[in-house]
Amino acid sequence: MPPLIEKTTQFVEKLLSEKLPGDCLYHNLKHTQRVVKSTKEIVANSSISEEDTTAVILAALLHDIGYINGPENHEEKSVELGQEFLREQQIEEALLRKVSDCILATKFDAEPKTELDKIIRDADASHFAKGYFQEASELLRLEWKMQGKETIGKRKWLKGNIDLLKNEHHFYTEYAKANWNSKKEENIQTMIIEKDILEQKKADKDSKKKKAKKIKNKLKAQDPEKAIQSVFRVTLKNHIKLSDIADTKANILLSVNAIIISIALSNLIPKLDNPSNSYLVIPTAIFVFFTVTAIIMSVLATRPNVTSGKFTKDDVNNKQVNLLFFGNFHKMSLSEFEWAMNELLNDKEYIYSSLTKDLYFLGLVLQRKYAILRLTYTVFMAGIIISVIAFLIAFLSTGV
Repeated sequence: MPPLIEKTTQFVEKLLSEKLPGDCLYHNLKHTQRVVKSTKEIVANSSISEEDTTAVILAALLHDIGYINGPENHEEKSVELGQEFLREQQIEEALLRKVSDCILATKFDAEPKTELDKIIRDADASHFAKGYFQEASELLRLEWKMQGKETIGKRKWLKGNIDLLKNEHHFYTEYAKANWNSKKEENIQTMIIEKDILEQKKADKDSKKKKAKKIKNKLKAQDPEKAIQSVFRVTLKNHIKLSDIADTKANILLSVNAIIISIALSNLIPKLDNPSNSYLVIPTAIFVFFTVTAIIMSVLATRPNVTSGKFTKDDVNNKQVNLLFFGNFHKMSLSEFEWAMNELLNDKEYIYSSLTKDLYFLGLVLQRKYAILRLTYTVFMAGIIISVIAFLIAFLSTGV
């Protein structure tokens, strides 16, 4: 960790631990640490400069320290306190301005102008797409109540949050859009269900059991989605396992035949130079032929197919390319692949279509492997039987 960020972290931890009012149930050190963590997560998947990285992490650390002097205009207060501390660290004015601008960008009604503004805004709102969203939301509601800002009932609070997440809030960075939107949608659905439960309790307390059953049925409506995902997960896993088994079988057959032919080459074939052993030529040729054939077929069973590794934008737009298989994109540039994956992740129908194609073509590969393996084992067994019979006939015909 750079010395400046380490000093700032120690400063913020000490300041918030000692001077933050007890009614700051949400805007506290834990929230700051979560925002810093989310900021680093986005930065790690961005291409900003080292200076910009330092600026946005410093802003994440300092963005809520103004709460020690109350919630009103806390962003401006955070800027003042942050500038005072950072000037003591003798940082450049250009970096200081970037930090201050980032802190002011966390105002809810502010429109991000730069990439750094987008990063800090997404990090500050990252709890919308986290598993602890409900806990954080409830702490914020209680914080507003304790600070006398506004007393909002649970049902009204849920309704406001649903409207906020569905209609007002959106992520700005490409990373957040691609990785956090799905969890945000889950949180919205959870709030909708919770709001429905509260509304039904309020509407008719006497029909509590009946309405609870209705909510339970609504919750179950989400199960088909999970069931579909489980089907794909289990089936793909089974197909991959079957493919591994086929490769193992082919490797065993390959190893056995390699050992057999090594023994034949070292012990049997040198003896054929002797005219007295001429009766062994034909059985040996049969034996070697079947062994080599089995080796070649074992290799064919495990030999991978080479695909073009390219796709076009039309292929993605028409949902004709399966981006889940490396053979379809290994020759594409990173930017083209990222664009295509974003298109895929934003289209549930395309995701299921790709999984279906992946499953289908895995099945075709398995069919080919097992068909060749079955034939290889047949050739191996036939070769052993015919070779033994040939050797037996040769020995009997010579009276050996």
